[in-house]
Amino acid sequence: MAEELTPETPEEIEDQPIKQRKNGLYPGVSDELAENMKSGWADTELRDLEPIAQAGRTAERRAALSARFPGERLVVPAGNLKTRSNDTEYAFRASTEYAYLTGDQTQDGVLVLEPTEDGHEATLYLLPRSDRENGEFWLDGQGELWVGRRHSLSEAERLLGLPAKDVRELAAALKEATGPVRVVRGHDAGIEAALTDKVTAERDEELRVYLSEARLIKDSFEIGELEKACAATARGFEDVVKVLDKAEATSERYIEGTFFLRARVEGNDIGYGSICAAGPHATTLHWVRNDGDVRSGDLLLLDAGVETNELYTADVTRTLPINGTYSEIQRKVYDAVYEAQEAGIAAVKPGAAYRDFHDAAQRVLTEKLVEWGLVEGPVERVLELGLQRRWTLHGTGHMLGMDVHDCAAARTEAYVDTTLAPGMCLTVEPGLYFQADDLTVPEEYRGIGVRIEDDILVTEDGNRNLSDALPRRSDEVEAWMASLKG
Repeated sequence: MAEELTPETPEEIEDQPIKQRKNGLYPGVSDELAENMKSGWADTELRDLEPIAQAGRTAERRAALSARFPGERLVVPAGNLKTRSNDTEYAFRASTEYAYLTGDQTQDGVLVLEPTEDGHEATLYLLPRSDRENGEFWLDGQGELWVGRRHSLSEAERLLGLPAKDVRELAAALKEATGPVRVVRGHDAGIEAALTDKVTAERDEELRVYLSEARLIKDSFEIGELEKACAATARGFEDVVKVLDKAEATSERYIEGTFFLRARVEGNDIGYGSICAAGPHATTLHWVRNDGDVRSGDLLLLDAGVETNELYTADVTRTLPINGTYSEIQRKVYDAVYEAQEAGIAAVKPGAAYRDFHDAAQRVLTEKLVEWGLVEGPVERVLELGLQRRWTLHGTGHMLGMDVHDCAAARTEAYVDTTLAPGMCLTVEPGLYFQADDLTVPEEYRGIGVRIEDDILVTEDGNRNLSDALPRRSDEVEAWMASLKG
C-alpha cells in the first residue's frame, strides 16, 4: 500500500504544500513539480448521465419527509470514514437514512432540507472533484490519484435529481442557521458539532424514528432489490456446499471467504458478519469468529446474506450436514425446527398480528421439547413461564431491508405491536440450541444447534418466500447437497 505525501484537506495543502507523512521517502514537492502537476490533464466531465433507477422513489421519500416536518431544517448525513488502524480505514458504507432518501453512497455527503413556504428545498452537499490547481488530487490522502475519481457536483445533480453543493461549506453555514433544526445523529461528528446549540436529543430521535418507520412498507423497487439479494445469497450457499471438503481441510474461514466472494461479485458486500458455525459453534447465536474446525458428521449452521449494490440485504440461514446426510438425532432436531418454521410462515399474512408468526413457531418448538421429555408440561405452562427459551433463545424474526435488522428505531406500536401489511418483509427463523455443557438434556442432544431462516414478503393475499430457491425440508436438503457435489 503506497504512502500519501500530504495533509488531509485542501486548506492545509494551500498553507503547507510540502507537508508529508513522517518517514516518507520524498523530502517535499518542488515548485517545478507542483506546477507540472497542474496541467496536461484531459477533460473527463461526464455529460450524458441518466438519473439513477430509484431517483423517482427517493424524491417521493423526501416529499413525505417534508410533509411530516414542515417549517424545520432537516439534516441527514451519510457519515465519514472510520479508522481501522493508524492511517487505514474501513470500507465506507453510507448511513441507511441518507441512502434511502438520496440513492447516493458517497462518504461525507449530507442531505439538507431547507424549509420554504410550501415545503422544503432539498440540497445535497458533497465533496466535489479533487482540485488540480492546488494539488489536492495528488497530494491529499483522499485525492483522486489515491482513492479514485468521484463525481463532479454537476454529475451528481444529473444522477440524483437534486441540487448539489460543496460539503466543505456546510458546517459554517449550519452554525449560522436559525429556526428549528433536526439531524440524524451518530454519523457525522462535524455536522453535529455545528448544530450543537440548535438541536435536542428528543427532536432528533423523532426524525430517526420517522425514517425507520417509513421503511416498514417496501415499494416495488425495494422488493426487486430484496429479490436480487436472495437470489445471489442462494448462489452463495451453493458455492459453500461445493467446497465443504476444502473447508474440512482448513476451517470455517474457508466457508466465510467463499460466501464473501459471491457477495462482492454480485453485490456491494455481505449485509452483516457471516455466521459460519460448524459443530457446537452452531449453538452460539452470533458466531462470527469463524475460526473453528469443520468436521464430517457435524452440522454447519450458515447464516449469511448478500447486500446488493443499492444496499438491500438478504438474511438466510440453513443448517447443513457437512457429510451430506443428517444423523438420526440431527434429523429429529432439524425436522422439529422445520415444522416450527412452517407454522411461523403460515402465520405471515396481511391483517395478522406481527407477533403471530413468533407465537406459532414457539408453540411447535415447545410441544417438541415437552414431547421429548426435556421440559415438564403442559405446553401452556411452559409458554407462560418462557421455559422453552433455554433452548429457543431468540425471537423468531425481524424486519428486513436496507439494514439486516431494518426499521429498528420504529416505535413498538408500529413494529412488534402492529398488524402485518402488504409490502412488509421479515425473517422467519426459529431455532433449537443445545449447548455442549447443558446437563439438563441427554448427551446425544448436546452441541447440536439448528436454525432455518427465510425472508418472507407480506403480499395482498398471504406471503411469498423470497429465499425459496434454497431447499428447507431435510430430505430435500440432502438431495440438493448431493446434486451439487456431483
